[in-house]
Amino acid sequence: MHLFRSCGHVLGGSLLIAGTTIGVGMLALPVATGPGGFMPAVVIYLLCYLFMLCTGLLLLEVCSWMPKESNLITMASKLLGMPGKAVCWVVYLFLFVTVMIAHVVGGGTVLSQILGGAMTPEISMIVYVLLFGPVIYLGTRSVDRLNLVLISGVAITYCLFIWASSGSVKLELLKRQDWSAAWMALPVLFTAFTYQVIIPTLMTYMDRDVKKVRLTILVGTSIPLVIYLVWELLILGIVPAEGANGLLEAGVKGHNAVTPLKAILDNPFIFHVGKAFAFLTLTTSFIGLALAFLDFLADGLKVKKTQAGRLLLCSAIFVPPLLISLVHPDIFITVLGYAGGFSCAILFGLFPPLMAWAGRYMHKHPGHSYQLFGGRAMLSLLILFAAAEVVLEIYQMLS
Repeated sequence: MHLFRSCGHVLGGSLLIAGTTIGVGMLALPVATGPGGFMPAVVIYLLCYLFMLCTGLLLLEVCSWMPKESNLITMASKLLGMPGKAVCWVVYLFLFVTVMIAHVVGGGTVLSQILGGAMTPEISMIVYVLLFGPVIYLGTRSVDRLNLVLISGVAITYCLFIWASSGSVKLELLKRQDWSAAWMALPVLFTAFTYQVIIPTLMTYMDRDVKKVRLTILVGTSIPLVIYLVWELLILGIVPAEGANGLLEAGVKGHNAVTPLKAILDNPFIFHVGKAFAFLTLTTSFIGLALAFLDFLADGLKVKKTQAGRLLLCSAIFVPPLLISLVHPDIFITVLGYAGGFSCAILFGLFPPLMAWAGRYMHKHPGHSYQLFGGRAMLSLLILFAAAEVVLEIYQMLS
């Protein structure tokens, strides 16, 4: 029974990481990487995956030094002082708002498409939040159970999509290579590979068993990488980068990767499966991120998770992004770029190695707690990569 419960925690945690990762970013990936081509995208995918895996392990290391139920605010405050705490607050709030806007816009749009336009996208956004907001109020166990159902749906629709669309792939479309354009997709890829927000929650859920959480991270992050690569192969092999209804046009219009399929393929079944897959992936990510943000706010604001406290936290989580989404329903790709280029790069690219450096070499935490090899050289490399990505995003904004 103990073994079953242990494996169940690892499985549930791995799927929660996968579900948090495979979400709104996945629908934007082919749009962002299409101009660069398939092979450059594969290289950048692997680079981002390894980078985010390393920073996730470092965040686990930092979590092991902290008191129970500590979140990023407490970690930044203890290891980086008041400046770190202030930056963490501002950047995390910006990240959450931008990513949640993308989820609400994307989820509402896909829900409206599934219903055949019976509801406007704006009404669908409201319905989408009302459907899944209560699950976050009920807590981690409810999210875990719903996530298992949603991930099952993701797996089924994903396999159906592969089966139905693989015959439509054109190999000549996969030969496109433009490395200069490929690097411009890094901000969206940072968003697509972000899962670290859920690590403090998993530490609490798994009774602070570091070995179990480490295994969960390794398994949970590998699932999205494989799924992303196959998804990229299918979409870039079906939808051309240029021309009417191409990926470049989808990017300009703020559409996700599923939208061009309807115009490119004369096959309603593929489009319907794509819509179902998009809805499920959005929702798995939506509930995982919302749960993580509830824990973040509870820690940062010192709000107890009573019924009244949870209601207050849920209102703060869902109402502002919904209002912004209703006013600006066409900023899907834009907000993802901002989220990845700034917030994800700083919070989950820059902060973990900085906090690990402070904990290892300033606070002298013991070496047996280290979760990543390489010492100062590895931490320096990760810091430089994250800083370079932020510079790239600033360059894109100014150009």
